Amino acid sequence: MLAITLTQNQNPIHIMNCKTFFAGVVALGLLVGCATEAENQAALAARAKVSRADAEKAALEKAPDGKIVEGELEEEGGKLIWSFDIARPGTKNITEVAVDAITGKVIGTEIETPAQQAKEKAEDAAKEKKKKN
Repeated sequence: MLAITLTQNQNPIHIMNCKTFFAGVVALGLLVGCATEAENQAALAARAKVSRADAEKAALEKAPDGKIVEGELEEEGGKLIWSFDIARPGTKNITEVAVDAITGKVIGTEIETPAQQAKEKAEDAAKEKKKKN
C-alpha cells in the first residue's frame, strides 16, 4: 500500500480529488481515441463495396493453406483496400494480401519475414505515437 505523508497545508480530500481528476482525464483521452478509430473504420466500411467475408475469400485464394491472423480496412495509396496477414504452415513468414474494397480483386501479395514484420510493427507504433502527440 502507498503511504502519503501530509504537510500542514495538504488536505487528504484534495489529494484524492486530484488523483480522481487525473485518472478521469486519462480515461477520457483513451475513450476519445477509441471512438475516433471506430468512427474512422465505420466511415471506411460505408465506402467499401466488398464485404470483409468476400475479401477474405479472395485473399485466401492466394494462400489456400493459410489462416488469416489479422485483417483491416484501410486507405493506402489513394485506394480503399482490405489488407490481410495470412499465416501459412511450415513457415514463420506472413503472406500479406491486399484486396481492392471496391472491385474485390487482389491487387497485391507480399511475403514478409519475421524481421520485416517487426520493422513494420515498430513503424506503425511510431506513427500512432506521433498521431497522438
